[in-house]
Amino acid sequence: MVILTLNCGSSSAKYQVFDWDNQDVIASGVVERVTQEGGSITHIAKGKGEVKTNHECPNHTIAVELIIRTLTDPEVGVISDMSVIKAVGHRVLHGGDKFTKSVIVTPEVLETFRSVQDLGPLHNPANIMGIEAAQKVLPNVPHCAVMDTAWHQTMPDTSFMYAVPYEWYTDYAVRRYGFHGTSFLYTAKRASVVLGKKPEDTNVIIAHIGNGASMCCVKNGKGFDTTMGITPLEGLVMGTRSGDCDPALAFYMMRKTGMSVQDIDNALNKKSGLLGVSGKYADRRDISKAMAEGDKRAELAFKLETYRLRKYIGSYIAAMGEKPDALVFTAGVGEFHAGVREAVCSGLEHLGIKMDPAKNAIARTRNAETCISADDSPIKIFIIPTDEELVMTEDAYALMKGTYDVHTKFTYSFQSPNYVNKGRAEGLVRDLEKNPDLAKIIVKIPGAK
Repeated sequence: MVILTLNCGSSSAKYQVFDWDNQDVIASGVVERVTQEGGSITHIAKGKGEVKTNHECPNHTIAVELIIRTLTDPEVGVISDMSVIKAVGHRVLHGGDKFTKSVIVTPEVLETFRSVQDLGPLHNPANIMGIEAAQKVLPNVPHCAVMDTAWHQTMPDTSFMYAVPYEWYTDYAVRRYGFHGTSFLYTAKRASVVLGKKPEDTNVIIAHIGNGASMCCVKNGKGFDTTMGITPLEGLVMGTRSGDCDPALAFYMMRKTGMSVQDIDNALNKKSGLLGVSGKYADRRDISKAMAEGDKRAELAFKLETYRLRKYIGSYIAAMGEKPDALVFTAGVGEFHAGVREAVCSGLEHLGIKMDPAKNAIARTRNAETCISADDSPIKIFIIPTDEELVMTEDAYALMKGTYDVHTKFTYSFQSPNYVNKGRAEGLVRDLEKNPDLAKIIVKIPGAK
């Protein structure tokens, strides 16, 4: 039995194929430049390596059809025909406050996604197109929606409300929603495993740092607060997003320059953050290289990003009302950028967060959970590589079987101390060959056999 997961963005379509019987990823890839010229598909099949093919994809229907043809191709494919796919999981950015868990897609569910797409104008239309395209190609299997916002529905009103006219909330659904929920669900559950605790007894602060970045305060195993707001713009300094700033800034710039609402939206989402401050770079690798060459604006961008992260950690410790068990780094930058992690943790020793610089320097893998805190640190510092696709896969399977429920009443396979990701286990062998010292910081799972 095979589960297909799709993540359709405005100009891309990512996919993963999971062999449920063998509990293994057998293929993954991405179609890029959907709706634009110069489209292509990059396909990675287990045991067959990587193949990239140019192919124009003027819409998401053609992109999904291209994925299906690639998966069944005699040379590079991994399945004989589409009948082995029994369910499809779809990432949906914004479900508003209508969903607290993943759901099987129905016409009513799709209509709800359309009704809130003003809250996610860059993502929801593409998510909907991807679902509809996949339904045309695979009409006889359940299609399941996994929402970035669902995890955060446990936040109390003091965390999700804005201090604006209350009618904005009742009439226009203005509130904090939060995103990266699937990543936070995975890393929060794995943090409980790593700590040897029950989810309901686990208190952690998670920093999901990629091009987009957000943090989540997890109290008693549930989302308590998060940095992103009604859209993914609020909160941390990101690759091209400003994060927190005075709302009056937009009015000021419109009066001074004549910028339109669309101009402001574009500037804050696509021309700000690291790119806006440095003037050139949105990628942290480029920022680091420029800093080493003496670029002061790149250095300022780096300091702004890490200061904002550090400030939120302090505020979440205060909001939690007790000492957290751990600080968790995840996503591309969180998992691989030692410099960002070190700068974020620097100066937090008085709060109980004490990093071991030597451990941090060798922590570079997506294939294992590592501990980079000093041995005497009251609060642990973990790097837990995220796995959003696995959450989507397990949700889709459970929905298909009728065994799924909200995460506080549902147990995932990765919550077992004995859980093993086969692909990551294979990758870890290669990582250890290149970096033998990595073995010293890999977390030993309590209770694992």
